[in-house]
Amino acid sequence: MAGHGSIHWNELNSRDAAATAAWYRDVLGWTIEEMPMGDGAVYRVGKIGEDMIAGIFQMDGPQFDGLPDHWATYFQVDDADAAAKAAVQAGGSLVSEPFDVPGVGRIVMVKDALGAFLGLMTPS
Repeated sequence: MAGHGSIHWNELNSRDAAATAAWYRDVLGWTIEEMPMGDGAVYRVGKIGEDMIAGIFQMDGPQFDGLPDHWATYFQVDDADAAAKAAVQAGGSLVSEPFDVPGVGRIVMVKDALGAFLGLMTPS
């Protein structure tokens, strides 16, 4: 792992994750591993060999209204809460408050000073 400030993960947020996963399988040769998330939801991981390349997340629910399908890049940070404060102090804004994903880490979604969307993540 490269450490603080490096790209840690890429995730495609899609309204049809199954069809999206099939497209990346067919075009890029990814194998798709499905991971149950509870409540019947499935997170898909695109892999080349044993290497995890990216996640594919199903956007369901009103919190995603108005959002198009999009890629989200997550940057590794030493402390997601401190990074969230620093992002706001530097002219950015919070998209979400920091939250924990069991077995993954602590994440906060932000916009930079010009409005670009990104995730800041402290891995578990």
